Amino acid sequence: MELLTEFDADIVALAVSALSVAAYYFFLSLKVRDNPTYTIHGVHELARRLWVANIMRNPDKGIMGVQTLRNWIMGSTLMASTAAILIIGTLTLSGQAENITRSWHVLSMGSTASAELWIIKVMCLLVTFIVAFFAFAMSVRLANHVVFMINVPEFEAHHNLSPESVARRLHRSGTMFSIGMRAFLFAIPLVFWLFGPYFLLAASIGLVITLYRLDRSESEGALVAGSSVKQQNAPVVPIQAKYAK
Repeated sequence: MELLTEFDADIVALAVSALSVAAYYFFLSLKVRDNPTYTIHGVHELARRLWVANIMRNPDKGIMGVQTLRNWIMGSTLMASTAAILIIGTLTLSGQAENITRSWHVLSMGSTASAELWIIKVMCLLVTFIVAFFAFAMSVRLANHVVFMINVPEFEAHHNLSPESVARRLHRSGTMFSIGMRAFLFAIPLVFWLFGPYFLLAASIGLVITLYRLDRSESEGALVAGSSVKQQNAPVVPIQAKYAK
């Protein structure tokens, strides 16, 4: 009980931060249930499905498909390498508890410079980077599968090599890439937590606000803007015309 009392500020800040992120994703799930393209992730899923169908039904575009997937794999490989470097750096921090805990908490109020708490914070950060590395590695693995599948002629394909099946595998690769990127973003509040609980709370709130702006698709924002313009009895430019240039 004395240990919990000593770390009460950090526990409360961590709980509030986790609940705020959970509440945001619950809100997002409700929106996606009504409109699958409410988020940019839903738009990307639709685009991948149509792209795979277009490539597999037009053999002349096979080279373009392979080049696109190569760029995808290169990006995932770069991010996996970055996650590996961050894992090594975080492991280095775990051995510096006695030296830097007090100096890093100089701006913190209501927190303790305990070496045990420092190890817990570093371990949370380490787990986040490991999740990112695993997700990016799985993204590379699934994209490598798609490289071979996407050039199979549709009329000769097994049912597991149909455009729909290949699109699902590519979507899984995209999902793993998104998980890796989210892990990087969630690492930001954890890094601020090293300086104190109030920094964690502020960074978590800022992250939720940023994700809310980034996750919504452009079409959703355009529809909201169009509605406000209509209320002012002003002419509305169609969305298609905006992107036709």
